[in-house]
Amino acid sequence: MMKKTQRRSLFGWVLRSFLKLFLLIVCLTLFQVAALKYINPPFTFNMVWERLRHELFDAPYVVPAYEWQDLAKISPHLRQAVIAAEDQRFLLHHGFDFKEMRIVLNNALEGKSFRGASTITMQAARSVFLPATRNPLRKLAEAWYTMLIELVWNKPRILEIYLNTVDWGTGIVGAQAGARAYFAEDAAGLTQEQAALMAAVLPSPHKWSPIDPSPYLKKRQQRILNSMPAMPLL
Repeated sequence: MMKKTQRRSLFGWVLRSFLKLFLLIVCLTLFQVAALKYINPPFTFNMVWERLRHELFDAPYVVPAYEWQDLAKISPHLRQAVIAAEDQRFLLHHGFDFKEMRIVLNNALEGKSFRGASTITMQAARSVFLPATRNPLRKLAEAWYTMLIELVWNKPRILEIYLNTVDWGTGIVGAQAGARAYFAEDAAGLTQEQAALMAAVLPSPHKWSPIDPSPYLKKRQQRILNSMPAMPLL
């Protein structure tokens, strides 16, 4: 009888501790997302993560170029180009594009080439709040932050934070740093062609570069240019 009582007491303590931890995580993450509705992030978690990897494990490190630009100071061409390239149903979903996910799944089952189904909201979640690692826990955290972001931020704010925090190459964070590095131009002054080329490299910014675009990258640029007129302007 004593042992049963002790087991029940231990189980109750573990359950209460788990619930407290869960509520703490919910409150902390909700506070993070709510704060960034009004505050522009001075850095991203991944920037801190890369610096820690360098300090602790001597991993390669490049001091990131990062300069915040309000959405109105980012070229409308780039805004449309990124939506055309990364998430054409950006205004139609609530963080998860299930239609795109079905297409990706069907392509995988048919043995066709793989493509990602990450929305701009999902990418903003991992750019700002999560390290650049690949594991199930990070994917779960990404989904959680995506739901919170869609609940708290509006679409222009999501796009604004995404454009300012997305990885645009080694040591290049955000649209302003990308425009400076690739075209010696402010993000506000990008042309249609420059914007489409910057958007074209986003799936693989450490492999592709707007400075010396391959024929494949130029084809991606042209597809984006063709799609841009139909994209919303936020």
